[in-house]
Amino acid sequence: MAAVLDRPRADTTMTMRVPAQTRDLIDTAAATLGKSRTEFVLESARLHAVDVLLDQRVFNLDEEASEAFVRMLDNPPAPNEALRKLMATKSPWE
Repeated sequence: MAAVLDRPRADTTMTMRVPAQTRDLIDTAAATLGKSRTEFVLESARLHAVDVLLDQRVFNLDEEASEAFVRMLDNPPAPNEALRKLMATKSPWE
């Protein structure tokens, strides 16, 4: 029961029109997991939103760029006001 109490209060609504076939597909998937349509859609959309945002922050580098990146990590610039502000900002999914 604690998980329900820890959940943020829903304070806004989202309304959308979808094809009946899509709604039925969502309902079948939600029922398979023992979730309501709302729970399934919100969880799916939230997870996808986090993935999309993380894709903008995770990157692959070749060996040369990777070594340059490590050098920058080993020798970071001195903290400044912009960096302090950035580090104090919550992630978009929090």
